[in-house]
Amino acid sequence: MCTLPRAGHARHHRRWLFSPKLPILISIVLFVIPVLVSLTVPIFTRSRMYGREIAAIQAIKAVNTAEVQYRERFGRYAASLTELGPPASGAPNASAAELIGNDLANSEKAGYKFTVAAVPGGYVINAVPASYGISGSRSFYSDQTMVVRENYGPEPATAQSKELR
Repeated sequence: MCTLPRAGHARHHRRWLFSPKLPILISIVLFVIPVLVSLTVPIFTRSRMYGREIAAIQAIKAVNTAEVQYRERFGRYAASLTELGPPASGAPNASAAELIGNDLANSEKAGYKFTVAAVPGGYVINAVPASYGISGSRSFYSDQTMVVRENYGPEPATAQSKELR
């Protein structure tokens, strides 16, 4: 059985469609949506950046551990991330000890650029954002003491930077 709409029902919808309230309602919706987006995008960006910074700290700790293992095996600290990374082929050796993953051995991971350098009696690790303000707002530093240091700002962290707590 088919029911026909009531006579006043269609007229009621047409009245709402041509009501002076409709443009006001549309303008409110068009105003509120961009405001909500502008409030949530920075929060999302900051949380992604914070996640990348945490990943960089974890990578530095992994490199510290790999350096200790490298020194136990080969009697010295590794002078580069390549020496800690996997070999292109064959068994692990002093040139490629397979102690860290290929991504970190290639000097970039989670939006950060990493460097390792040998210094007399030890090594230094630096991690700086690949794109400051987007992939991170802090840089990190560590050495054979295994203390991680941080610097807020585009300058790289150093041995004098604040200790990460």
